[in-house]
Order: sequence, then structure tokens, then C-alpha cells
Amino acid sequence: MKIDLTDTTASQINKALIEGRRAIGSPAVGMVLTLVIVTDEENAYDALRAASEASREHPSRTLVVIRRVSRSPRDRTTSRLDAEVRVGAEAATAETVVLRLYGEVVGHAQSVVLPLLLPDAPVVVWWPINAPSDPARDPLGSLAQRRITDAYATERPIQELAARAETYAPGDTDLSWTRITPWRSMLAAALDQVACDVTGAEVEGEEFNPSVELLAMWLADRLDAPVTRSHSNGPGLTAVRLMTDRGPIGLDRPDGSLATLSIDGQPDRAVALKRRETAELIAEELRRLDPDDTYESALRFGVDRLADSGVAGERASGSAAGPAKAASGGPAGEGGSAKKAASGRQPSAKAPGSATKKAAPAKKATDT
Repeated sequence: MKIDLTDTTASQINKALIEGRRAIGSPAVGMVLTLVIVTDEENAYDALRAASEASREHPSRTLVVIRRVSRSPRDRTTSRLDAEVRVGAEAATAETVVLRLYGEVVGHAQSVVLPLLLPDAPVVVWWPINAPSDPARDPLGSLAQRRITDAYATERPIQELAARAETYAPGDTDLSWTRITPWRSMLAAALDQVACDVTGAEVEGEEFNPSVELLAMWLADRLDAPVTRSHSNGPGLTAVRLMTDRGPIGLDRPDGSLATLSIDGQPDRAVALKRRETAELIAEELRRLDPDDTYESALRFGVDRLADSGVAGERASGSAAGPAKAASGGPAGEGGSAKKAASGRQPSAKAPGSATKKAAPAKKATDT
């Protein structure tokens, strides 16, 4: 069921939601969170489709905030709110409200969104594009427990990582980090199989892909070993190679789908490591609403590394050397491995990671 409202208010939108639920015979609210998507008309369809697919796992009220551009000075002083309310089959297993803001109300989107939030339920804000420089201090971001950005959708994704580190607040996350979860899990599992000391690593992938940089930062931060960042034609991440005192460990994925895990002294194994769609990434982020300390640690390590990477020699070599230390044991997990590469503990001394490259305009992608 779809209800169109023109020049409306938050009160009328709430009334339409109740009427819509009654019309489809589902008066109870079974939503577990409110997902606020801040986007533009061009990207609204793709973002809403991803959120609708994710809502099958996380039933939620989805509020899509679209700030419309006023073409004349008179229009900019006239406030108007149009809404499109979807319930039932139109919104999968959730409720969806598309909000189009005109005129002065564009600068007060939080006043429109606040009355529409589910009571006593977590709030997640997602910016598919044009994320604010400081998400936690943004009027909409301040309403949320979780704030999702995507550095890959920016013109300068690598510099965006440095900006994210400067303004990081608990609850911030980025889809560039979510994309490397399978890689981190696979590398942690591989290190759990071999009792060894990691002396260095190489991360290979597309030149202007922030997920590749984040994986290199994570390895350098957790292993406290030198990490080399090399380039490939992609798609996304293509290989990670760990140098250890027991021989090399490699994870190669040249086609974006099937990877090969190589451990010295063991037969090669084929592992599924496909690039995921945005809906899968959003669904993963909605599974956890607590602060991601591992992401914060990797991101803040990257700021130091990026700050030291302006030297021409480092840009040419593609890596920065640091003290290599043996990895200590620990339990495996999402951000964890028996080799400190995945433990939540901080290394005693950090090694500078690889040097970064100049950023290029962002391009559309599914996953790393």
C-alpha cells in the first residue's frame, strides 16, 4: 500500500502510517530499529532497494530524506514537505517513508525526522553519498547510535579515511570497512592454523580503493610489521600475502569471486570470497550497534600512516618500513585472530604502514 502526501507534516505522516497498517490488517508494530537514509534523487532508488532487502533480516522503519534543490530565491524561502508512505508489500517486511524537503526546511531535516522515529528503538543513519565531515555532530547523525558512511563514494576516498579518523566518534563505521570482513576472517583463520611469527605483509588491490587501504592499516596495526601496498587492476582487493618464519601465506582472488588460500606445506584450498552487494553490507552493519573498536584502531593508525606518506620516496616505494614483531596468540573472531592480527589488544609499538596514493574520483562498486 502506498500513500502520497503533498505539503504535509510529521503528524499527518504518522497518521498515514497507522491507517496503512490497519488497511493491510497489521496494526502491531514489529520493527526493531529506525534506518534513516540521507541521499539525493539520483541515488535514492538504489539505496532504498538495498535497505528493503536488508529489512528482511532487520525489520525496520526506513526514512529516506531527500533534500530538493530550490531553483529560485522565492522557492528557497518557502518550506514544503512531501511524503510517500509505503507499508505492506510496497515496503517488504518494513515501513518506508520517503521525505522530500523543499526550501528552508532542508536545513532542519532533524525536526522532520525526530517525530517519525520508533520509540525505544535504535536509530541508524546511513549516507550513501555526500556524508557530512563530522557524522556524529551532524543534526541527523546526533540522533543515531550508529552512523554509516562510504568513503568509496567520495571523490578522494583515501583522504576521506584521514578525515574520518579525525572526527571519529563511537558508533561511526564505513562500508569500506564492512567490505573487508570476509578477508579479515579468512586471514585470521589462516593464521590460527600455523604457529608462526609474521614478519611482513603485502596487500594488493585497486589503486583508489579505501577498503584496500583499511586492510593494510589493520594488518600493520595488529601485526606491528611492515606492510606493502601494491596495485592491481582489481576488481577490488585481489591478494594478501603474509611473510612468516614458517613460509608465506597467501590469499589470492583475481576474479572477484573465488579465492585461493595458500599455506606453505599445505595443499592450496579454494574458498568462496565473492564481492557482496550493498544490501548484504547494510544487513551486516545492522547486526551490531555497539562501537567497533577494531575499526577505530585501524582508522586511527591510518591517520598516522597517511600523515607520514607525503615523502616522495615513500610514494615511490609504496611501503614504509617498521619494526617487525612476532604476533602473540589470541582467540579468533571478526576482528580477531590467534596472531594479534585480529586481537582487540593494541601493539606496544606501531609500525608505519604502507604509503598511500593520490585519490581519484570515486566509481560505483558493490564490494571489495
